[in-house]
This record gives sequence, structure tokens and C-alpha cells, in this order.
Amino acid sequence: MAKGGFRGFGGTNMGNLMKQAQKMQKDMAKLQESLEGMTVEATAGGEAVKVVVTGKKEVKEITIKPEVVDPDDVEMLQDLVLAAVNEAMRKAEEMSSGEMSKITGGLGGLPGMF
Repeated sequence: MAKGGFRGFGGTNMGNLMKQAQKMQKDMAKLQESLEGMTVEATAGGEAVKVVVTGKKEVKEITIKPEVVDPDDVEMLQDLVLAAVNEAMRKAEEMSSGEMSKITGGLGGLPGMF
């Protein structure tokens, strides 16, 4: 083997590649922790229903204005809650993906990487 170690991947030193991968792993662990504290919120029905979701995609809070609660139209309330939850989850995914791409430089989408 040549002096300086294995040089695969277009001359990149394998040791440097491993160091970069380890740093990325540490950064990813920190990000996972910080996502727990990050939240997004979404509303439906003119803010009649509000949902707060963490960056780890856990529903943290659902607020429903009392005037929206109509026992004769439960279906409408269900639709509003569903719409707000889905929108909050979409926003949480966007936030999480955006934060992840800062660390991975766009490699986060590779299956089995993280």
C-alpha cells in the first residue's frame, strides 16, 4: 500500500472520510435533540383549530375555539382538526429536512444513511 494509507474515492484519504462521517454523526445526534425543542404550528378554519407539532413530528398541542364545537356538526370539527394536523406535520417535515440538509449537504435523502 502506498505511504499515507488507502486513497480511494478520487484520492480522498479514507481516514479523513471517516472523520467527516463521525463528525456528521455527532452533528446528527445534536440535531435530533434540538428538533425536540423546535415547534411548528398550523391552523384551520380561520384559526378555529390550532395544532403545534415538534420537529420530531409529535403533536404537542391542539387548541379548539369553543364556538367551533357544534354537536350537530362533529364532522366539520373532525375535518378541521385533520387539516390542521396534516399541515403541521408537513411543516415539521419541511423544518426537519431543512435542518438535516444543513448537516448532510443534501446527502440525507440517501436510503440507509441516517
